[in-house]
Amino acid sequence: MGATVAVGVDGVRELEGRELGVSDWLEITQERVNTFADATGDHQWIHVDPARAKEGPFGGPIAHGYLTLSLAPVFLPQLLELRGFSMGINYGCDRVRFPSPVPVGSKLRCGATVGEVTEVEGGVQLRVTLTFEAEGQDKPACVATLVLRSYV
Repeated sequence: MGATVAVGVDGVRELEGRELGVSDWLEITQERVNTFADATGDHQWIHVDPARAKEGPFGGPIAHGYLTLSLAPVFLPQLLELRGFSMGINYGCDRVRFPSPVPVGSKLRCGATVGEVTEVEGGVQLRVTLTFEAEGQDKPACVATLVLRSYV
């Protein structure tokens, strides 16, 4: 499908309230989970011990919630491309929830909707709600509203 392209502040303003579609699927491997555990120091058995996790509440290992959220930079460029800016920053998150687990070996994808767009000094701020979906799950794996800023 390709990313939605917005050019400059006016182009971003036109995105307010718009759904941007969904990304490609990405398999969540045990290697990715282990690498994230090493990077963050979170080695809880439910994530990194597949044998023990089989006896746990999810029947196998699951990805860290924050691993799911950290994949925003993988998925978002598939959905949105901003042009006419010198740089962009992650300004923060307004709300993050993890309604269902992401089993290791499952596939994950992300949908995005642009919420409020406001001008800030030197650029524009947009709130983008990301909905991460794990294959086979009834509820989203993660729903997060990101606050992004792009400067001219």
